[in-house]
Amino acid sequence: MNIQIFGKSKCFDTKKAERFFKERHIKFQSVDLPAKGMSKRELESVIRGVGGIENLIDEKHPDAALVKYLLPDAQFEKLLEEPALLRTPIVRNGQKATVGEASAVWKQWIAEEG
Repeated sequence: MNIQIFGKSKCFDTKKAERFFKERHIKFQSVDLPAKGMSKRELESVIRGVGGIENLIDEKHPDAALVKYLLPDAQFEKLLEEPALLRTPIVRNGQKATVGEASAVWKQWIAEEG
């Protein structure tokens, strides 16, 4: 299992995701999204894993409504430029990914590895 958690340091759900994997003694890589962002390939992989770019946009961000009206290519570029627009946590396990709190899916990943 190769877990990456992309999140924001003050995000409750990000801390919850980290705690979930720590409690189960599963190693993970934590990435501070606002500071480091995502690479183009990482973002492409996450979009495939979560079923579309619209699932990644943080509704609470002041610019979220504007981003939704952009064409998909422009949305992609905007999310690369401004990682604060991404909903967190984004948890990746290889080609699989979740956005937000998804402990049921994470448990399923663990069971599959079992």
